[in-house]
Amino acid sequence: MSHSIGVDVGGTFTDAVLSGPDGEMTVAKCLSTHDDPADGIVAAVTAVLGRTDPSAVTRVVHATTLATNAVLERRGVRVAYVTTLGFRSAIPLGRYARVEEDRYDLRFDPPAPPVAAEDCFEVPERIGSRGQVLRPLDEAAVARVGAEIARRGVTAVAVCLLHSYANPAHERRVAEILGAVVPTVVISSEVWPELREYERATTTIMSAYVGPVMTGYLRRLSARLAGLGITAPVHVMDSGGGVMSAELAARRAVATIESGPAAGVLAAAASGYPDVISFDMGGTTAKTCVIRDGRPEITHEFHVGGKGSFGGRRAGTGVPIKTPAVDLAEVGAGGGSVAWLDPAGALRVGPRSAGSEPGPACYGLGGGEPTVTDANLVLGYLDPASFAGGTVPLSPELAGKAVDQHLAGPLGVSRAEAAHAVHEIANASMGSAVHVVTVQRGINPAGSVMVAFGGAGPMHAARVAARFGISTVHVPARCGVGSAAGLLTGDLSTDRVLSALDADPAQVFADLAAAAALDLGLSPDSPGVSVTRSADLRFVGQAHELTVPWSDSPAELAGRFSARYRQVYGIAQEGPTEIVSYRVRLTQAARHTSGPPVPAGRHAPRAAGGPAGAGRPGTGPVTSRPAYFPETDGYVEVPVFTRARLEEVSGPAIVEDAESTIVIPPGWTARLAEAMAVILTRTGR
Repeated sequence: MSHSIGVDVGGTFTDAVLSGPDGEMTVAKCLSTHDDPADGIVAAVTAVLGRTDPSAVTRVVHATTLATNAVLERRGVRVAYVTTLGFRSAIPLGRYARVEEDRYDLRFDPPAPPVAAEDCFEVPERIGSRGQVLRPLDEAAVARVGAEIARRGVTAVAVCLLHSYANPAHERRVAEILGAVVPTVVISSEVWPELREYERATTTIMSAYVGPVMTGYLRRLSARLAGLGITAPVHVMDSGGGVMSAELAARRAVATIESGPAAGVLAAAASGYPDVISFDMGGTTAKTCVIRDGRPEITHEFHVGGKGSFGGRRAGTGVPIKTPAVDLAEVGAGGGSVAWLDPAGALRVGPRSAGSEPGPACYGLGGGEPTVTDANLVLGYLDPASFAGGTVPLSPELAGKAVDQHLAGPLGVSRAEAAHAVHEIANASMGSAVHVVTVQRGINPAGSVMVAFGGAGPMHAARVAARFGISTVHVPARCGVGSAAGLLTGDLSTDRVLSALDADPAQVFADLAAAAALDLGLSPDSPGVSVTRSADLRFVGQAHELTVPWSDSPAELAGRFSARYRQVYGIAQEGPTEIVSYRVRLTQAARHTSGPPVPAGRHAPRAAGGPAGAGRPGTGPVTSRPAYFPETDGYVEVPVFTRARLEEVSGPAIVEDAESTIVIPPGWTARLAEAMAVILTRTGR
């Protein structure tokens, strides 16, 4: 009678889901604890456990923003950087694209490099692009560099030598020498052995920067869970939608940067539609991703901490990271996003968030600035008593006061008008993220289904969908804890890559698969293990490449590349191609890992300590309340349903879950479908 637990730590809430042996789920939401995320995790896990024997838990899967926050808030460890003689200035010089307000700032200061110039070192050595040794490694120079790094008290070193992907011998020897005097040494040929030294270097640096932080955190978390009686292994979601062991996550912390968003995309993909736009709006950010033919788009490079990049899409902003990640766009528009007036008196929303401390004004925890949640409460979309399953009572008085003082008064408008403006600006901001992943890539979003989840997503989904002519919105059961539920569907997996010229593909793939299996403590022929092969190709003479599924037939491989090229760039191109890199993804299906699989949609969730709620004792609204809609010229009394009692209804109407609220505007209908999903259909224009 085994159980599995999924835990997603967000900027505002920590969500937990307990899946029993028959697939029935118990869910809980608790405020995140930023000083120590483990406190919020323990509170959420304790809530979902209830009377369940902790020893019956055989699997814990965790999505965390720890690595992301460490990078954004500069809370990692001090790192020294070691590279080939003549290349130490590449990191201090960096790259920076002027975006947003920086375009007009004649005296702007570039962001600080990931490693200070004085902590960058170089050693005499040189490897050629085909792996040949052009200059032997000067080991005495390496020893001197190590002594200086140790003298400065630096405890982590990132090593990235020129062309080490083709021959890692020098890097490995440098690691041996430095490892005698420095606790943590990370080398690029183990982190991500691909060409392009700058991106490989920054990825290695970030791995060294957040690795010790992740190691300490996961060690403490395992101890805290053991204190509850849970001795099951802890797995961590990676950025590409796979799951890795805590030990591997500690070694490759950089692979967890997009951990939480990836889990949400898995939940959206499980909805069963072939073409989906996932829409995940939590307390701090909103994220969107395109799913085509049931599979989310994957990128192999993104950027962390930049401006105007919608979650890492714009080169030259932030720190480039080379690792597989769900290709999503992200904006600072969540329930806790602060609404404010700029110096010109224009209303803005986000990207700053009130988070969980002090939180929106209506939380009554000391926050005084209006947020999207305060605006939605003023508009009547939220029930003050049932928010987050009743664990966070809301104060309409405090919300109204914040909107009046900071927005309505200075703007000279009514409280309702100010609150609705906040709601609409948040919708526009989230619409820009959808635009990035669809229209800007030549994809017409109108033919897709929007799958909405997150605590705030279903309140805004219909309005965002209408902006793009999307006529169907799917709101799954467990939508308020969608990322936590999605964690339990993730397979144990890891990725390996190698840039190699004139290599034997069969041998390269075999070596990569063996290394990936070793990462997971498996064998390539273990039960449930599969190996997916792909390659990066480009036209001869071009600088950049595209990833396509592998084929042993050169003609078929070239055909796949040409089709992908046409899809990405919109033009047909012919010519000789070359292979740049080889990739494998080794996966062990979830049903072969510890704990039960999660039957998609078999059971409705139950709030922690509450009734299952899967049955339908009756239909019809349970209550009504005034809510603001511009189509009705203001406030109008609208019916309020629980999901279990929902009948087919035309908007305006509201459906309340224990952990989320669905707003059905005028011009939309809603009905209850299989697996307790709510389907919104657009009827008006």
